[in-house]
Amino acid sequence: MALDVTSDDATIQAALQKAVDTYGKITHCINAAGYILSSGVEEASAKEVFDEFNTNVLGVMNVTRNVLRHMRERRQGVIANFGSLGSWRGGTAYGYYSAVKFAISGFTESLHDEVKPLGIAAVAIEPGYFRTGFLNPGGGNRLGPAHPLDEEYKDTAVPSLKKILNQVDNNQPGDVKKGAKVIVDVLTQTGVAQGKEIPIRLILGADALEVIRTKIADTEAIIKEWYDVIVSTDHDDVKK
Repeated sequence: MALDVTSDDATIQAALQKAVDTYGKITHCINAAGYILSSGVEEASAKEVFDEFNTNVLGVMNVTRNVLRHMRERRQGVIANFGSLGSWRGGTAYGYYSAVKFAISGFTESLHDEVKPLGIAAVAIEPGYFRTGFLNPGGGNRLGPAHPLDEEYKDTAVPSLKKILNQVDNNQPGDVKKGAKVIVDVLTQTGVAQGKEIPIRLILGADALEVIRTKIADTEAIIKEWYDVIVSTDHDDVKK
């Protein structure tokens, strides 16, 4: 059934109710709607930024908020929201995409804690680069700014990073069939996930793992270098 995730609550509830009337219940909600705005921060218009957040973040929140009633009443269900390796590290020419994915992972972590006592699992799926049509030019999954600042940013990494997406397109390391199989196993607690709880984050791909490990190491280095400053801002009566 077609559904625009940016619709109002009444429209979304009507679609969910139709699903319940047709299939009896909703066991899983997978929020995968989204696209990348490949743009330098200054290049994008307010409308382009809003649309990116409206689909990738607010749309996920809309569907999640409305499906929770159906799952809460049954005290059972799984909500899986798609983050990305971009949930862990921002970068040139994909700042807005990274921002929406940071938001999704943070939102899902919060959701996980809220709904677990109700018998509902929430997980952020964080894949690396998978060989889908996501980066194919000319489609609706990869958009650029209407008014790029190519000349103004020619001496920065913005244009080169945009070109890298063209090089990565159709050469991503991730195997979609393998990734989908793991996702199904995890969300149904079968196969490779037999006997395991659904994790708060499901990381997919060696490239995603490398990004996350680098982020952890970089963060630890910052903490080590700035430790004395970090802990210096508490009140004097606070026990260290």
